[in-house]
Amino acid sequence: MRVLFVVPPLAGHVNPTVAVAAELTARGHQVAWSGPAAALEPLLPAGALLYAAGDRSAAEGHDVLHARWRDLRGVAALRFLWADVLIPLARAMLPGVHAAVAAFRPDVLVADQQALAGAVVARRHGLPWATSATTSAEFTRPFAGVPKVGEWVAQSIAALLADCGAPAGWDPRFSPHLVLVFSTPALIGAGPDPGDAGGYPSHYAFVGPAFGARPASRGFPWHRLDPARPRVLVSLGTLNREAGARFYPAVLRAADALADRAQLILAAPGDLVGTVPPHLVHQEYVPQLQLLPHLDAVLCHGGHNTVCEALAYGLPLVVAPVRDDQPIVARQVAEAGAGVRVRFGRARADELHRALAAVLDDPAHRRAARRIQASFAAAGGAPAAADRLEKLPLGQRPHLSHPGAARTVTKKGP
Repeated sequence: MRVLFVVPPLAGHVNPTVAVAAELTARGHQVAWSGPAAALEPLLPAGALLYAAGDRSAAEGHDVLHARWRDLRGVAALRFLWADVLIPLARAMLPGVHAAVAAFRPDVLVADQQALAGAVVARRHGLPWATSATTSAEFTRPFAGVPKVGEWVAQSIAALLADCGAPAGWDPRFSPHLVLVFSTPALIGAGPDPGDAGGYPSHYAFVGPAFGARPASRGFPWHRLDPARPRVLVSLGTLNREAGARFYPAVLRAADALADRAQLILAAPGDLVGTVPPHLVHQEYVPQLQLLPHLDAVLCHGGHNTVCEALAYGLPLVVAPVRDDQPIVARQVAEAGAGVRVRFGRARADELHRALAAVLDDPAHRRAARRIQASFAAAGGAPAAADRLEKLPLGQRPHLSHPGAARTVTKKGP
């Protein structure tokens, strides 16, 4: 079987596909990726086959978009995400994904939920396709509180389909064949339709987190971890770290109040943190997956991957959502009992101190986190996702009509 993964240039969306691809490769299948090559190359393993699609010029680059996006919140951030990122990305990726299908000739296409071009191209070629859902926000009616925004998103998707000649009346965010959800209902909650098993359609496969290989850690001061105190990771992820100029000082004050009973490990830009007290471990970046087994709790922004990685180790959370799907994920954590939600924009040290003390002291939060951890383990991760992909009926491979149209990139290693 030949499987093509179509992904956006975001680490949290790529990492699960790396894990699933590794499992498929181990079973003898062939895999490739398609997406913005410059951004994806550092995220893919050595030897990966990558077909470029949607690369921007320097003036329209992802760094420029990120600089405009990072100060937005709420509805403004949602509108920017769709109007300035996802819809333009879909239009830019379409030619490259078409060329990738022609050159690689996949039997199955796996399209990230935010890489709409993948679904459009799969349907155009009559290929069976699966949705890769690397955030659970779309399964909990994300626009229930802002229905006009939801209508606008639906209209934007409909306009995209019309412009590229695709049939109307379907949603490229949800495959009718298979939806791979890298979470479980233990965190997300029951589905909207009690007529279906668990409230979700039968082709929704809740496989739990799938962890791809990460670069080896270098330079982390493991010797500074204090075995006598609970340890808490503080991270705003890779995309939101620059937004923490007001948040990090509140964290430092909370760390001072907790210094005699907990050790905080802060992952943050040095120029935004300032002077760090000696009882706190500060690094620009941390080897998160390697660090999690040594922790007792996590304070984060509510990014889906960070939350699921923490819960996969049974760690309770304090969640300070910044934007996009993070408030929804934070609500899921709180409603599941696995943590406490706090404010990000007006965070206070005393609020953070109380929240951290709650997740460290109240065993109910840890019990809930371990219940979700058990659900993740039972869901099966990457092997379960590979099982479901193998059960898809294979499509007829497209004819190799444009052998030179796709630019393939083989990653040579770090």
